[in-house]
Amino acid sequence: MTDTMIDRIRLGAQGPEVGVQGLGCMGMSEFYGGTDEAAARDTLEAALAAGVTLFDTADVYGRGANEEFLKPFVTAHRDEITLASKFSIVRTDDPQFRAVRNDPAYIRESVEGSLRRLGVEVIDLYYMHRRDPEVPFADSVGAMAELVAAGKVRHLGLSEVTGPELREAHAVHPIAALQSEWSLFSRSVERSAVGAAAELGVALVPYSPLGRGFLTGAFADAGELSEGDFRRRQPRFTGDNAAVNAALLEPVRKIAAAHGATPAQIALAWVQQRAQVHGLPVVPIPGTRKRSRLEENTGATRITLTEDELALLEPIAGRVVGDRYPEMTSLSDTRE
Repeated sequence: MTDTMIDRIRLGAQGPEVGVQGLGCMGMSEFYGGTDEAAARDTLEAALAAGVTLFDTADVYGRGANEEFLKPFVTAHRDEITLASKFSIVRTDDPQFRAVRNDPAYIRESVEGSLRRLGVEVIDLYYMHRRDPEVPFADSVGAMAELVAAGKVRHLGLSEVTGPELREAHAVHPIAALQSEWSLFSRSVERSAVGAAAELGVALVPYSPLGRGFLTGAFADAGELSEGDFRRRQPRFTGDNAAVNAALLEPVRKIAAAHGATPAQIALAWVQQRAQVHGLPVVPIPGTRKRSRLEENTGATRITLTEDELALLEPIAGRVVGDRYPEMTSLSDTRE
């Protein structure tokens, strides 16, 4: 390992060993405007060279296109990476509407589709993307456990569940990782899920650790984004909310200047240090399509924030205005 490679950590008490930072691949297919496929593939290779080994996708990203996009990379590096995918969000013809399915028949159908698109015989980490409270949790997790027994999945994960839900699922089958939004702007996961994860030996895999790019300072209002960018509908980035939230970045910039770093690196360093604060493995998965951003992101793993700096950052989340999504019916925020 060179001094430019990131460290490694075990993903939960029984999970695989991975780099301390992963890569979210969603934006390589859609949601954040146009994509340069060649640049995205170069970023995948650069990530692996930097010690990133956890690569995250889902069947809903690009309606399966993201999994298909990753197939050549996965085929070339299958034994070097930990491959994560997700099921349960069902897209419809209405772009504003998503259904959620957790029934066992759908789970069995979904894994077969993901295995085919990814070109693999087994998925290393398979998440329930969202919980449908109408389906008994024991039935859903039981069906996921059957996939492990059948050799189609190695480890199970959940996304956006509460602490009590995590405990309920873990009693059915060990859960390796919980993937939820966690950043300087979003800390609702700390209400009950983080404590439960620490108690059970479950790793936290924070998605959107850069607040969907807002914490980088790359944009201050959704109106600056392209027409195809889904963040144009996010309440935190629109109207008066955007101006209020942009002002909250001042201490992030101040600390970044003191470290000779970028605001993005400080935001990521804060997330990485949650591992020490809460006593559990934390492997954020910032998404990027560019090698330069990838190098910036992994550089954050070598920054340690002081107690005084952490204190300056502590109040930010409590001052953020606007919900994470236009509708929050299937997120942990609404079920705490």
